[in-house]
Amino acid sequence: MIEAVIFDIDGTLIDSNDFHARAWVEAFAEFGKSVKFYEARRQVGKGGDQFLPVFLTKSEIREFGKDLEEYRGEFFKRNYLAKIEPFPNVRQLFQRIKSDGKRIALASSAKADELERYKKIARIDDLIEAETSADDAEKSKPEPDIFQAALIRLGRINKRNVAVVGDTAYDAEAARKIELPVIGVLTGGWTASELRSAGCREVYRDAAEILEKYEQTIIGK
Repeated sequence: MIEAVIFDIDGTLIDSNDFHARAWVEAFAEFGKSVKFYEARRQVGKGGDQFLPVFLTKSEIREFGKDLEEYRGEFFKRNYLAKIEPFPNVRQLFQRIKSDGKRIALASSAKADELERYKKIARIDDLIEAETSADDAEKSKPEPDIFQAALIRLGRINKRNVAVVGDTAYDAEAARKIELPVIGVLTGGWTASELRSAGCREVYRDAAEILEKYEQTIIGK
């Protein structure tokens, strides 16, 4: 029986993935690199440590990777953060999970300050028992560090009783590496087929559909 649920945030609870992709495109352009929106969009869900090597050489990363990533973060906060909205029924889903006696953790590749803002946007800051951000993981998804950190924050719990909810193949791959069952949502732009191939046991349209079909999901069974 599931005792706790670990949620990704970007693209899962809040509608932010397109904004992140646009910020990356602008940041690469600032440093003389041409990256198309759809190319950046496909990599959203990774942290900078996994994102940059897709588009930059090792020497470029050493030369200006840190500056590019910092520019992206500031550009995103300045131009897009205020525009982000939560997906429907996120708070209601969290309330349902809590009323079922289960615990909730967040596992995001976002920086800690962004994570605080995201919780307020989604109106879930009073419903969370544990959280991890980019600062808590050596490597971002699709490596499992962030989910492993969330498990530690949850305390003494059998990982077989913990489920993950995410919107990208990177969430599924990361969770699968430490044998956590994954529910995928389509709000991140990945297809159901892609999410299942990456390891998602169930796929739903969004948080609202998980709530609607709660008792049929691995969380509610």
